[in-house]
Amino acid sequence: MTAAQPTARIAATGRFLPDRVLTNKELEQMVDTTEEWILERTGIVERRIAPAEMGVTEMGARAAQRALAKAEIDARDIDLLIVTTATPDRWLPSTSCEIQARIGAIGKSAAFDLHAACTGFLYALTMAEGHVAGGRADTVLVVAAEKMTSIIDWDDRSTCILFGDGAGAAIVQRSENGEGILASHHRSDGNFADLLERPAGGAANPLDAEALRAKDHLMKMSGREIFKLAVRRMAGAGRQVLRDAGLKGEDVDLLVPHQANIRIIESTARYSRIPMEKVFVNLNRYGNMSSASIPVALDEAVEQGLVGPGSVVLTAAFGAGLTWGAMALRW
Repeated sequence: MTAAQPTARIAATGRFLPDRVLTNKELEQMVDTTEEWILERTGIVERRIAPAEMGVTEMGARAAQRALAKAEIDARDIDLLIVTTATPDRWLPSTSCEIQARIGAIGKSAAFDLHAACTGFLYALTMAEGHVAGGRADTVLVVAAEKMTSIIDWDDRSTCILFGDGAGAAIVQRSENGEGILASHHRSDGNFADLLERPAGGAANPLDAEALRAKDHLMKMSGREIFKLAVRRMAGAGRQVLRDAGLKGEDVDLLVPHQANIRIIESTARYSRIPMEKVFVNLNRYGNMSSASIPVALDEAVEQGLVGPGSVVLTAAFGAGLTWGAMALRW
């Protein structure tokens, strides 16, 4: 989508991270790996782990409340709540309705969940933009909350080292002074669905004793194939969205990519012709938080003064589905 003048902007962001930190050194005691190997291959030093009693509803609500406080908006003034998560607390009802009740956004708001894995936050922002541009909403709350550690196999050293838990949120409202979403680009290819999946637990393959024994209720990932596809798709989406926005790589003040793997991030930056000093990375502290990665990173970048009025921000993500996308914003 191309927009000559942005119609929607991110008015505020918020984040929540659990207190528990799991280091690479601790993982050495859990699986057959080393601290050095994890750091070299992924760029991750530590990740956050939510306690057993904390679900995505609580994490998402806390991130949402912080975004609302920054925007000085009452939860009852929200017109639409969109939640993206690959790890809902339960399949029914939607996580969005549970967060809606938790933060007190009852009154005039609608709420629904969106599932596009790691790309979910960008998909949700585009949907929020459409509602604002179409006059169907004045204020949209987008929440991305993930408890990835609840669906990983802690005996699988290729995946358990990668993921962490957390939540991010954004308030989307009408653009006021030329700031906002300049362009977005989304694609998907279900032919590669088997590369990143949870085989059991759905309607086609219900959870039973055999599925539990085989750990088919947990995430399975073909890391090498995902890596190759992620770099090409994220970089391609980034280039496309810059063209749509009438921008070049040198116009970007900060690239905020999905925090999956430092090698993917470096390759994406290189193919997008953006130097690493213009790339925001917090992967080392949080690991891969799926759809929560970008909103958490955006919130930290704003807090650190790396993003301010007039800044051009490029975001890009890639996830299960397979889905991918990018977005250009003027802050």
